[in-house]
Amino acid sequence: MSEYSQKSTKITNFYKLSEETDILDELIQHSRWKKPVLVIPALASEFTDPENRPVFENILRELKGATYLNDIIIGLDAATQEDVDLLKEIVSEIGLEKVLIQWNDGPHFKRLYELLESAGIDLSERGKGRNVFMSFGVAIVLSATSVGLLDADIKTFKRTQLDRLFFPVEVFNYQFSKAYYARSDGRQFFGRVKRLLVDPLLIALKRKFTDTGEEKMLRVIDFLLLFNYQLSGEFVIDTELLQRIKYTLNWGVEILTLIEVYRKANQIAQVEFTKGYFDHKHQKISVADADKGLHRMSTDIIATLLNALVIEEGLEISNHFFRDLALTYQSVAEELIKKYAENARLNALNYDRDLEETFVNEVITDAIINVGELLNVPQNVSGMFLRYTAMSPEFDEFNRLGLQKAIMEKEKRMKQEYRSARDLPSWERIEEKIPGIRDQIINVIEELKKE
Repeated sequence: MSEYSQKSTKITNFYKLSEETDILDELIQHSRWKKPVLVIPALASEFTDPENRPVFENILRELKGATYLNDIIIGLDAATQEDVDLLKEIVSEIGLEKVLIQWNDGPHFKRLYELLESAGIDLSERGKGRNVFMSFGVAIVLSATSVGLLDADIKTFKRTQLDRLFFPVEVFNYQFSKAYYARSDGRQFFGRVKRLLVDPLLIALKRKFTDTGEEKMLRVIDFLLLFNYQLSGEFVIDTELLQRIKYTLNWGVEILTLIEVYRKANQIAQVEFTKGYFDHKHQKISVADADKGLHRMSTDIIATLLNALVIEEGLEISNHFFRDLALTYQSVAEELIKKYAENARLNALNYDRDLEETFVNEVITDAIINVGELLNVPQNVSGMFLRYTAMSPEFDEFNRLGLQKAIMEKEKRMKQEYRSARDLPSWERIEEKIPGIRDQIINVIEELKKE
């Protein structure tokens, strides 16, 4: 019997219970008065690399049938003029219409990035987060009523999957719809960061907050645990909500988005994208290099989650908080690894338990402690200075003039600077900071149409 139970009043689960349902006509009907827009962040290598190109072209061919889409924005990174011309040629050959190519390295969008930077918005970190951030701004200016996000490397993509994701927002007026899908190909488990970082970390935090009676924190953690796949990159969001949420440029973007949805939305859905295997690129673990692969991803996710709990929810952290959390996390992760090993054995799947344990012990546990040290640096340094200046008579005169007060104020500023450095303001806030930003984006769109 298929799973179809609803486990929470906060989130509606939309299960895939039938292969026969065709919802395209209803989406087309609703698009008569709504403007759904799709964003596809892509590297030029998605179509210049012969190995990747068939995957990318299949996505575009499938999207030809999504006639309910008002616009498709392809956010293009790491591309030359030659790459842009090639993309235009591919789009034209496939016959996909209403496509806007957002060439981030081109003169038009460089001008927009410079305008945002001049207003104090730090977009120096290149990557998917920066790309999508700009695409969302473009979609808002195009008067989108909802915006969908789709990765460009999905090997098993079908248009019907996207139809299912848009349906709750377009037809039922949900504010947010997130995809979930199986991360196994019938031979092995994938989704290592979800299985070995996100789930056990959230369970460890739930144990800690249950012990300390921190109900406010528990509500956030319980909300995140309701999602079957918190890290899926595919979602659809109502534009009114999109304008109000904050962003981050790093790998923690999916977690921050869910926390923002928790705080600002009440009509939330998760949609089973497909019953079959859903395949896209996989990152390497990179045990030795903390700036690459799943190692970097893990650090970003941990930092984003804990920053959000501290800043938005008022979590108080102490020196021993992160070491206790690391130990609890390790215990939970070991329990889950045992369960995955047993599941793999029952289903005759390949499972490298040693590699999974290495990822937990040498990557994630260290990342938790390292993030804790970073978050506590201002407190540790200022504490040392406060003790030293209080114990030394040489500083008595300076203390009377306000030295210790200055140290504590600097600590407060350093904490805030570190914790907010990774977050970007909402587009609603950006429009307040740069009153003419809409006109500037419209001018770029009009210039692109003439080319």
